[in-house]
Amino acid sequence: MMKTLFFAINFFVFCNLHAQSTDTAHLYNPDANAEKEIAAAVKKAKAEHKFVLLQGGGNWCSWCKRFSITVAKDAKLDSIVNADFVVYHLNYSEENKNEKVYAKYGYPQRFGFPVFIILDDKGNRIHTQNSEYLEEGKGYNKDKIAQFFEAWSPAALNPENYKN
Repeated sequence: MMKTLFFAINFFVFCNLHAQSTDTAHLYNPDANAEKEIAAAVKKAKAEHKFVLLQGGGNWCSWCKRFSITVAKDAKLDSIVNADFVVYHLNYSEENKNEKVYAKYGYPQRFGFPVFIILDDKGNRIHTQNSEYLEEGKGYNKDKIAQFFEAWSPAALNPENYKN
C-alpha cells in the first residue's frame, strides 16, 4: 500500500512539474510577423498609456521561460508589468532569427537571452536590458526585476513627475 501511495504521489508531482514547465512552451512564435505584431503592441500601448516590453528569446531558452514564470507567479511583478507594459515575446531561433527586427533595435542579442527592449508609446527604443543583471543564483531576483520595471515605466519617464 505504501509503495502504491509513494508511486502515486511521485507521479502526481512529476506530472505537475512537467505541466508547469510546458506552460511556457510556446511563448515565442517563430512564424509570427514580428514587425506587424510589434506595431500592434505599440498601438495598444499608446491607447493604454503604457510602454512595450519586448522579451527577446525563444522557446528553446530555459532562462526565458524562467523569467516569464517568475513574473507571472509573483503578484507584485505581474501587477507592475500589466499596469505599465504591453508585452511581446520577440522570437530568436533557428527557424526565425528576426534579423531585421533585432538589427532595428541595435542588436540586443549580443547580451544573450532573454534580453529586454523597452519601447515608448511611439515605438522608439528607450532602453535595452541585459537579463544577467536581474539574475540571482539559478533564478531571478524579484526586487531587481521590480526595480527594472519601475525605472522604465511611463511614470518614471514622465517629465511632469520631476517638476518642483
